[in-house]
Amino acid sequence: MLKKIHGYLKLFGINLKVFALSIAGLPVYLRNFNLLKKQIEQGNNEFPLGDNFPCLSDRYEDAGVLPLHYLHQDRYVASRIFQLNPEKHVDIGSRIDGFIASVSVFRTIEVFDIRPVSYSLPNVVFRQADLMDTGRVPADYCDSLSSLHAIEHFGLGRYGDPVNINGHKTAIESIYQMLKPGGRFYFSVPIGKQRIEYDAHRVFSVSYLLELFQSKFEVDRFSFIDDENTLHENAELNNELLARVNQFTFGCGIFELIKK
Repeated sequence: MLKKIHGYLKLFGINLKVFALSIAGLPVYLRNFNLLKKQIEQGNNEFPLGDNFPCLSDRYEDAGVLPLHYLHQDRYVASRIFQLNPEKHVDIGSRIDGFIASVSVFRTIEVFDIRPVSYSLPNVVFRQADLMDTGRVPADYCDSLSSLHAIEHFGLGRYGDPVNINGHKTAIESIYQMLKPGGRFYFSVPIGKQRIEYDAHRVFSVSYLLELFQSKFEVDRFSFIDDENTLHENAELNNELLARVNQFTFGCGIFELIKK
């Protein structure tokens, strides 16, 4: 129950954990401020005090706090693209400040997203497009394509897209259309007990995904992140593993698929 309350409060910008840590950090902040102020008053005034900018909870957090799904998948898929060096790589909706930024360090990447982008990055070409409008998707456009932690949102309206219960299927159809025969598709979504957590995302059963891919793609590699946020690279997709990953609470499946 407390977890649910915490989740709902976060919707309105209230994070109970950060609040509690900030209260704990307030006495330390005031003590350190007074120490610093005294040292400045004693003549160490190369840096005068400006506006206050309290960071009350940081001293209690781990170094490098970030969503581990994104850390693992972005590093892994970026390294695969670097190794295979495709002719033209396109991305659909992946995280710009993670995966896209990483890939753009070593090659040009073209990014399609339903939302506009108001800034530019070197080696990144932005295109605003709705991938659920299959009639406007270019055919045989690229030999390599990625969509990481994105397709679970399609059709739920979270990012201004039209509500469509089969939005993920339409997105897969559009990607199949964009890829050249034999092209490689890097795909990741949350995996576990299949459900919609509205209006955030879908969680997919891996068995369901394999059936969805069957007529369009061959699975070349399967990697996954388990409920403990551990990455397992190039795992063997046998019945024992399927039974395990289908019961995850919120894992991440990373597929490397080849267009048939």
